[in-house]
Amino acid sequence: MMARPMLTEIPYHPDSAALFDAVACWPWAVFLDCGRPFVEQGRYDIIAADPMLVVTTRGGLTRVQRGSGTKVSSADPFAVLRNCLGEPGESLNGLPFSGGALGYFSYDLGRRIECLPQQAEDAEQIPEMAVGVYDWALVVDHRERRSFLVSQGRDRRTTLRWADLLSRFRRAGPGRRHQRFRVLEPPQSNFDFEQYADAFHRIKYYIGRGDCYQVNLAQRFDTRVEGSLWQAYRTLRERNPAPFSAYMNTPYCQVLSCSPERFLRANDGVVETRPIKGTRPRSLHPDQDRRLAQELQRSAKDRAENVMIVDLMRNDLGKVCTPGTIRVPALFEVESFATVHHLVSTVSGELDAGRDSLDLLRACFPGGSITGAPKLRAMEIIEEL
Repeated sequence: MMARPMLTEIPYHPDSAALFDAVACWPWAVFLDCGRPFVEQGRYDIIAADPMLVVTTRGGLTRVQRGSGTKVSSADPFAVLRNCLGEPGESLNGLPFSGGALGYFSYDLGRRIECLPQQAEDAEQIPEMAVGVYDWALVVDHRERRSFLVSQGRDRRTTLRWADLLSRFRRAGPGRRHQRFRVLEPPQSNFDFEQYADAFHRIKYYIGRGDCYQVNLAQRFDTRVEGSLWQAYRTLRERNPAPFSAYMNTPYCQVLSCSPERFLRANDGVVETRPIKGTRPRSLHPDQDRRLAQELQRSAKDRAENVMIVDLMRNDLGKVCTPGTIRVPALFEVESFATVHHLVSTVSGELDAGRDSLDLLRACFPGGSITGAPKLRAMEIIEEL
């Protein structure tokens, strides 16, 4: 059957959370959230659900599920995903998305790219990659104050449910708040104080002997909760709005993300990464807030951390970009968000002929700002700790 793209405009709503309410419980529902109306930087929100097919990777195997059928592959997960996507669809009305892949790529997916020892316990038991390939999406353009339901028309089910989707989104109101969420006990770290202090001092030892320049030592917190995680996300986005936020509902887990950092961008062969290293809190007092931003801008320590990751990302982009095209158009810029100031730099390049966005993602994954530098040695130390 020949694909027939579809596009229908619906009434604009300033808070897309009210629109997502209509499909929040659907399988594989995903909300790419620019933070409006709580922040001004973002432009587009993207909502999708019930994908044509699903691609998941765990333990060296990648599964492609379409309807009741499943295929299993031991090939590179990025190659499997590329085969599922096919040829890119046409841009509809200049919108940034009209169907395609949306999902999460976990830190542990890096094992499929870098050769790392398996020392850390896999406590979560969830896929390292979980991606839906969607035929329809609701795209909200906050700058133009317009909303569009769009589809590439590749899935017959989309045509059959088009009227229902339009009805659901047109009925969207201010958002349901009757669902509750609460935390039942204090969150517990996977480190106690002594373990964390020991890990910290071991990192200092490795830095001192020249193994690495920096290591991003993270903690995992566990707690018991009850209620709707979608409602938890709604509260989170109000208290800590960020321009690259997301909520995703999968059978394995729910992803709640409030991030100010765009890892990668690719547009017409031009690619960009904007690593963040360096943070100060915001102040309610304007003079103190300005002083904190200026302190961050001048901090030799934060600049050193930032430039290490800039160099790392220049190297990663160089794996897939044309030689001589890597640039650093912005270095050590302070960007202010709802609760923090960040030190942000920009690295750009031009993709080699024959390379695409998945090549770019694979070359840069996981991002240097969450590993440390140099990347492979930092990841080995993280695995050890």
